[in-house]
Amino acid sequence: MATFSVHFLGCKISHADSEDVRARLLTDGHEQRAGGADVAVVNTCCVTHEAVRKSRQAAARAARTHGRVYLTGCGANLGGEALRGLPENVTVVAKRSEETPAHVAGDVGAIGCVQADARLERTRAFVKIQDGCSFSCHFCVIPRVRGGTRSRTARSILAEIRKRVAQGHREVVLTGINLGLFRDADAGYQLPRLVREAGAVPGLARLRLSSIEVNHVDAGLVAALRETPTVGRHLHVPLQSGDDGVLRAMGRRYTVETFLRRLAPLDEFNLTSDVIVGFPDEDERAFRETLATVERARITKVHVFPYSPRPGTRRADDDRVPPEVKKERGARLRAASDAACRAHWRSKLGGEDEVLIDRPGRGYGDDYSPWIVAGPVGELLRVRAAAVTAEGIRAA
Repeated sequence: MATFSVHFLGCKISHADSEDVRARLLTDGHEQRAGGADVAVVNTCCVTHEAVRKSRQAAARAARTHGRVYLTGCGANLGGEALRGLPENVTVVAKRSEETPAHVAGDVGAIGCVQADARLERTRAFVKIQDGCSFSCHFCVIPRVRGGTRSRTARSILAEIRKRVAQGHREVVLTGINLGLFRDADAGYQLPRLVREAGAVPGLARLRLSSIEVNHVDAGLVAALRETPTVGRHLHVPLQSGDDGVLRAMGRRYTVETFLRRLAPLDEFNLTSDVIVGFPDEDERAFRETLATVERARITKVHVFPYSPRPGTRRADDDRVPPEVKKERGARLRAASDAACRAHWRSKLGGEDEVLIDRPGRGYGDDYSPWIVAGPVGELLRVRAAAVTAEGIRAA
């Protein structure tokens, strides 16, 4: 038997992939340990230079406290100079996500299937339904490191959701690189049908989507989201820029007006987004358009990323906006986002919400607003909003 630890960097799909490796190692009879284990698995990210730097640092730290380190995920598949020069006990596993758990487990070595199942530790379960992307935005390295789109069968997804609910998970998040590309043609499924059937699994309290491109927010998906009672009233829709010229330069496939029109029917949803600042074609006027679009779209939380050229992308050699300008624009956008979040939280004062307690003293409401509330971790509590703080809504 080997002892192991698992760490991930990046997005919810990275978390889901690292959980797949963890579950496979547990099933093979190995023991998870917080520190000083025989084996470490570090699931990496490469969406920016900073993400690659943090992945290298995580690998180096793990190499000092573990006998063997396996680097998996997007950063491991980037290639080139990104992960060269790491300690000798670090193995880079440059494989697709669906192949990684078996490869790592095979190298570690099984001691027999001593567990029929491995329970995820978190209160919410991330269930991957799709991987890869078949589009090529001019800033994005994901198609290179993840490959083209492919989907799991609806049958296997629904079976996993039923299993996670039986294990005690109150909330399930459907994850993928580009969720709207989910297809199970043989069984007649696209995302709206999957949302309806996943949301109807007995015992499931709440269903969420991790992220969805605005081009896939069509009438069918909107109806499924609004008509499925267990779907949380929150949607994360990447914007990237609020200026049409910058969107064209990015290779995005929508205009600002399309973005606003497709989200308009979701007026009761809390909308969050991703924005890149400092793309080569973004000047001050274009950035101000982004600020205006975020406001018009009623977006609250914005995840802000300074533009970082990625190897192999169409704009890999173009980074003309100075770092200090990116930093200043990022600060302005974050300030606008903070103000929008506070306003949204204040609108809830005196009202009630159902909050899933996911760590001591903290949880998230139906629309993914953060709450400060006492209660047992894993419980879904009905609470009343009494005050707004910098960290979220304080329950009475």
